[in-house]
Formats: sequence, structure tokens, C-alpha cells
Amino acid sequence: MKERKIMPFEKNFVPALRFAVMSDIHIDDEDCIEEQRFAKALDDLKNLCSSDERYSGFDALVIVGDFASRGSEIQMRKVKKILDAGLPADVRLIMTMASHEYMTDGEENALRRFDEIFGLTPDTHAVINGFDFIAVTTTRGCHFDEKKRGFVSAELEKAAERDGKKPIFFFQHPHITDTVYGSINWGEDEITDILINYPQIVDFSGHSHAPINDPRSVHQRHFSAFGTGTLSYFELDEFDKTHGTIPPEDSSAAQFLIVEADAQGRVRVYPYDVLGSRFFPYTWEIDEPWNIDSFKYTDARYVTAEKPYFENAGISVENITADGCDITFTQATGKERPDSYDIYILDSDGLIKKHMNITSRYYLSDMPAALTEHIGGLKAGTEYKIKIVANSFWRTRSDALT
Repeated sequence: MKERKIMPFEKNFVPALRFAVMSDIHIDDEDCIEEQRFAKALDDLKNLCSSDERYSGFDALVIVGDFASRGSEIQMRKVKKILDAGLPADVRLIMTMASHEYMTDGEENALRRFDEIFGLTPDTHAVINGFDFIAVTTTRGCHFDEKKRGFVSAELEKAAERDGKKPIFFFQHPHITDTVYGSINWGEDEITDILINYPQIVDFSGHSHAPINDPRSVHQRHFSAFGTGTLSYFELDEFDKTHGTIPPEDSSAAQFLIVEADAQGRVRVYPYDVLGSRFFPYTWEIDEPWNIDSFKYTDARYVTAEKPYFENAGISVENITADGCDITFTQATGKERPDSYDIYILDSDGLIKKHMNITSRYYLSDMPAALTEHIGGLKAGTEYKIKIVANSFWRTRSDALT
């Protein structure tokens, strides 16, 4: 599927429920760009939903933790002020806390401030338009103790008894380990044994700052899971990148999800980019949340994915010095944005003398059409060849660009 600049809500899908999910806003004591992004996210959400002819407005906003950088009173009150100004009075607000909210003076004081400032309970089971919402605040940072496990187990059982085929919307800050992208380094497995009994769970989590336009940010195996992105900075859950886990232009981050469900219990999830004021060109579909055999976003994608390819692409070399140069190449294309590139510097015998792995910057609203990378550590007076291979998110590889 070729990308489109704007993707509207699915026109033939008639919602009975609409809500948004955000996480990792990271409001500071001092003035910060995240305040502006949060306010714009709420404004965009309100405008998008109020102008939709199928279903006007939205029913809930869920924020799944790390809305504050350290959980101080100043930070929490700033979040409350932005919410008061930007969230319609009839919209249900659900929030959870996690590690960053506890950093000022511990969990107990953060819980007290949370109650005083927001008037919310840390753990919630609400029924909105006939759909169950279960949200859990972690303890000891991002952990689930026996009390939390008891809450999760009891509330899921109640929700399933109401309707075994309807989606159960479940929220917590850390990813569930080995689900969405980011969940290996930033996941917890302490409630996995409970969640896998309920395939109709549609889970939302943050913590990793992984981009939501990474197609691995939706995952289905035992249940459906979505990463919720960040309004602060990106991080990648990979350790082979030349630039490390914090990628180039990491601060260009402001993403969230809009979710719809219809009367039959079908679900649509739309990833939205605040900086570009537009949807990413994906709509994730769950038609039978209770039916594992109907899941589309499984690990089978690693087997069935097409490889990226270079089209009318070339490599240029500039700024040549005694020990390096800059190379520029046109990005690969395909059904999805490329994930990354392997750059190989070969000697005259075709042996690898230098190997770099760089991100495509796919996480940016406007992904650049070409990339420039500096190649250093070369020997003066030596002739080299360049080979570049594009990688998909699913480990398929393009033919080489030379």
C-alpha cells in the first residue's frame, strides 16, 4: 500500500464508541515543548472528532502514565490545567501513573497528589457506551504486585461475564513483554498469565517511547496489543544502530491513537501525528477480538512480508577527506516505509571493511526522501566500494544498491 498524506476515519465504519490514548507526555516544572504538543494534541483530537459526520465528538481520553517527568505538584497541576482548557467537559478522563510520577518523593505522595489534583482513582474499571475499560497503575515503578494482580483478575472476569465477545479495553503503562515493538527492553510479564485467558483484550501501553507508525506497534498473539507512542522523544528497541537506541531527530515526537468500536464490537485504531497534523496511512482492524484465528497482526508478518526495493535510486559521494566522506542515497520504497539500512564499505576484493546500520527515520512525520551519512575511519589512498541494503520491519532485505 502506497502512503497517502492524509487518511480519514473509515467512512463505512459507524462507531458506537470513540476514545483516544496517549502516554509519555513528560511535562516538566519548567516551560517545555511538551506542554504545547499536549495542548495541540487535545485541540486536534477535538477538531477531528467534532467534524466527523459519522460520529460527532469522542467519549473518553486515556493517558497511560508518565504524563509528568517526575510527578511533582507543579507538573501535575500543569497537566490538569491543560486538560481543563482542552478536554470537553462531557469526555471521560482515565489516567494511570507509573515510574516517572513517583520520582519526586515516592509512590505514596504521588498517589495523594493524583487524588487531590485530578480526583481520579489509580485503578479504574469503567463501562463507557457498553464497553469495559480497565486501567491499572503499577507499583514500585512499573511492577504489578499481588494486589494489582488481584484487581486485574477480578475486573477482567467481570468484564468477560458481561459479554464474552466484546472487546475489553485494557490499559497500563509498561508494555506486556514480547508483544509490541519496544516490549523486550521496556516490558513487564507479571500479569501475562492473567491476560492470556482473555483474547478479547485490546491492550494499550507506553513506556518505551517507540513510534506508533512502526507496524510492529500493533501485535496479536494471545490478545491484541498497541503501543501508544510519546509526545516527548523517540527511543528504539534495537541495539545494532550506529546512532544507538536514541535515534536522530528523536525530539520530533508527538503521536497518539484514536480508537473506535462499533455496535458489533469491531475495533478500528488510527495512529495520529500531532507535528504533521495528520493520520499516518494505517488503519488497524480487529473484526472479531475474541477470535484468535481472526488475528491479522501476528508474527506471521515476518514470513509473509514483501521486501523493500530501490526505485530510480543512486548513491553520491561528497566531502571526501583523507579518512572519510559523506554518502547520500535515495530511500527505498515498498508497501511500508523501510525500517533501516545496512551500509557496507568494501575493498577491491569485495571484503567488508566497515559496516554501519542506520535508521531510515521512518518515525518522522515527513520522512526524508534521501539520507546522508558520514563514513569515517577509512584509509587514505585506498579505493572502496559502497553497498547499501534496505531492511523492512520484518527482516526482509532489498537487493543491494551499489
